[in-house]
Amino acid sequence: MRDVVITGIGIVSCAGEGLDAHLAALSGAPPTDNETFAPHPVHPAKALEWDRQIPKKSDQRQMEAWQRLGCYAAGLALDSAGAKEDADLKGRMQLIVSAGGGERDYAVDGQILTGLRTAQDPGVFLNERLMGDLRPTLFLAQLSNLLAGNISIVHGVTGGSRTFMGEESSGVDAIRIARERIASGQDEIFLVGGAYNAERPDVLLIYEMGGFLWKKPYQPVWSRPADGGGMILGSAACFLVLESREHAAARGAKPLAALAGVVSDRSRRKPGSVEQALHGFSARLQAKPDLVISGATGVKGITEEEQATLKDMAPGAPVHATGDVIGHAMEAQAAAGVALAAGLIAQEKASDALVTSVGHWRGEGALRLIKA
Repeated sequence: MRDVVITGIGIVSCAGEGLDAHLAALSGAPPTDNETFAPHPVHPAKALEWDRQIPKKSDQRQMEAWQRLGCYAAGLALDSAGAKEDADLKGRMQLIVSAGGGERDYAVDGQILTGLRTAQDPGVFLNERLMGDLRPTLFLAQLSNLLAGNISIVHGVTGGSRTFMGEESSGVDAIRIARERIASGQDEIFLVGGAYNAERPDVLLIYEMGGFLWKKPYQPVWSRPADGGGMILGSAACFLVLESREHAAARGAKPLAALAGVVSDRSRRKPGSVEQALHGFSARLQAKPDLVISGATGVKGITEEEQATLKDMAPGAPVHATGDVIGHAMEAQAAAGVALAAGLIAQEKASDALVTSVGHWRGEGALRLIKA
């Protein structure tokens, strides 16, 4: 099995643009919008100059917000890896995207729901309105795999693409599959990551119905369970360039860190299941972390369980929560944790880092990074 190294990172969020801005944001509170979706705070993405990574205005217009964020971050990752201008390399580069569902036309949704209340035949009414009000182009814009398509079109990454869905777990498995394919010799280089737009009434409604959202002014992730618990969603995107050590050396790319292993599971979430999963992950990864980057949500129960487990697994090691830097970015959460860990290893502030991803209701994962 070959070594897999990280040679490029692109990340955007409420902390700004690029790895340096996010490492600087590890101390302090993230920018928070408490008004737009009150009582639910969100961490909004900072304004970006889209032309820098998505030159054509026509491309920008046909993308939804999460696609623009993802396409922009993918461009930053290619720049970081020194691959942006190498058409041959991008022609061989594989792409894996972790993505949620597309965004909705709120006006049409509202009109249909209002009309259903008084419709004599709700079934007929619904079919007629869906056929008449949802344009084919609008429907296509909502397809999750169009982010991969847009990255291929805008940045020329055409070696092949896959899109994984499944909230936090999809981000872990996207990285896991890319790493294992490189390590086994099936491929040489991957662009992998995810994007998420938290500034959407529909997703806030979904997670509020599950009782997962924080509804008070910002508090750090680890302190929320004592006050009822909950997550604050954040708009963010993160992409990584992964490649074999030999491939990176041959093209003169300097690794930031090595990705030593990725594991995932899906427990039934009984009391103690998160603790058991994390201890099992640590053993399988043979981790001896001097740094932990946690994707903890702030949701009561699982957050306290993870916090106690990390103190036992990594005594004395600094523990940072990605939720206190970018908010909770679902499909992009694992990649963002890897980016922060790789940046700190590259700065020689750690040599063996553990990145955790415990989903808000199901699915666990862990990733180990070491010095390259």
